[in-house]
Amino acid sequence: MSASDVTLLDRPIWSALTTRQSGLALGGAQARRFPAEIGPFADMADMSDASFTALGELMAPSEYVVLFTPDKISAPAGFKVLLAKSGEQMIGTPSESRLSGVEIVTLSADDVPAMMALVELTKPGPFGTRTHELGTFLGIRNGGELVAMTGERMKPGNYTEMTAVCVHPSYRGRGYAQALLGAVARQIVARGEIPFLHVFSDNTSAIALYKRQGMEIRRSLEVTVLQKQG
Repeated sequence: MSASDVTLLDRPIWSALTTRQSGLALGGAQARRFPAEIGPFADMADMSDASFTALGELMAPSEYVVLFTPDKISAPAGFKVLLAKSGEQMIGTPSESRLSGVEIVTLSADDVPAMMALVELTKPGPFGTRTHELGTFLGIRNGGELVAMTGERMKPGNYTEMTAVCVHPSYRGRGYAQALLGAVARQIVARGEIPFLHVFSDNTSAIALYKRQGMEIRRSLEVTVLQKQG
C-alpha cells in the first residue's frame, strides 16, 4: 500500500497511527490510540473480540475513545456506545481567501490556554492540551484575544486532516473560517500532501461552506464514541 493510497482514508485513525503518526501511538498490532492529552481517537485492526480486548487494555475505567470506521460498530460486553453518528469525509484543497487588515498567525504551546478557551466556547470536537502537537495551527486575534483558529490533526499516509475550525460567535460571518482553511491547506499542499477533513452529516451549513471552497465529499464514515465499562 503506497503512502498516497486513498483507501488509507477509509480508516483514517488506524492509518495515521500506523504510518506518519506511529511514533505517537499507544498500543500494538490489534489496537492503537493517541495519548489522551492529544485526543481520544483510537481504532483497531479489525472488529474481532481480541481487538476489542486490546482496545480495552488501552483505556482507563469509564474512559471513552472516538473511532472513525467505514461500518457501524457493534460493541461487545465491557463497552458502552455513547454516540453513533454518520459523518462525511471531504477531500480537496480549499480555495484561497484573503482578508484585508487581518493577520493570520502561527499558534504555539504558549497559546494553548487561549486555544482551549476557544474550543470550550465553540465545541468543534475533541481537543486536548497536546492536540496542537499534531501539526500546524493557525489563528486570528482581535485585541489580543484569539477569535478564530484551524489546524492539522490526523496524518494517514500522504494525507493531512484539517480540524478545529473555530470562530468566536461574535466574529462569525467575516470569512475567518474560509481564510484559515485556505491558509492551512496551502501549507499542506506545499509539503506535497493532500488536505481532507471530517464533518457530521447533519452539519449542512459547514458542508455547503466546504463545497463552495472546492472540496468534495469522498465518502461517509461512522463516528462512534465508546466508553469502557467498569
